[in-house]
Amino acid sequence: MNDRLAVLVTGGASGIGRATVEGFLADGWNVVGADLNAERGEELVAALSSRDYGGRVDFVRTDVSIESDIEAAVSAVAERHGRLDCVVNNAGVGGAFGPITEIEVEDWDYTFAVITRGVFLGIKHAARTMQRLGTPGSIINTGSIAGLGGGAGPQAYSAAKAAVLNLTRLAAVELAPFQIRVNAVNPGAIPTPILGSGAERIGDLIGDVQPWPQVGRAEQVAAVICFLAGEGAGFVTGEAINVDGGVIAAGPRIGDKVGGDAAARGLVGVARGSTGQKSVVRRRLETPSEGG
Repeated sequence: MNDRLAVLVTGGASGIGRATVEGFLADGWNVVGADLNAERGEELVAALSSRDYGGRVDFVRTDVSIESDIEAAVSAVAERHGRLDCVVNNAGVGGAFGPITEIEVEDWDYTFAVITRGVFLGIKHAARTMQRLGTPGSIINTGSIAGLGGGAGPQAYSAAKAAVLNLTRLAAVELAPFQIRVNAVNPGAIPTPILGSGAERIGDLIGDVQPWPQVGRAEQVAAVICFLAGEGAGFVTGEAINVDGGVIAAGPRIGDKVGGDAAARGLVGVARGSTGQKSVVRRRLETPSEGG
């Protein structure tokens, strides 16, 4: 068996997928990238082979919604490298959008076929191969903060990603006895080709939606994926890690809109509600950096 760990990354020709391919290569893995876009896939291999990764990166054209394609991609890793240590189910599309009363059912089904069925098939054939080889493994699914609630993506996309997150937990429990870990990452607003022209407006979210004062990068999501694949996450399974600059942590931020955030108004104290005890409100002391 080859001593180098081997991974399949779907949607590997661009965006988060490409950054993930590069991250695994930098960590010393053998990588097979899978993508529907053959032109980008071939460019990926050519570009990375010129960076001393030649012989460690391959490409397989794959439609993740077709079972035979996924099966062939997974098999390609095991055949070329004699092992399969990780599968990253990352391929996705923006999918159907518009008023729910006008979305075509074919567009809805297409969205689920790529996002949800693609992850199901990736888990299925990754687990089959890992069980056949009798080795531990890691499966990592790309979810989205859109799958955690309303308002972060179109209806079909958000629902499909929510299904991915639930499937991640279910598969983690089922595959734990085989020492196959299953986790997910939930990217926030990351400028990648899947966003189209919307990628140019991500900076507008900083402050009102995203607390972190910088736009996220695909490489930062890829770093979490690579962590989940490695020994450092060897006791982590069934988890979904948000990589979103604090968007979900910030919650609805109602106080920002209705004036309920006392700190933003320079106040500090304690509110005792209807207890009959007196509330305390005072002006917050300025720090040296605030007061000059």
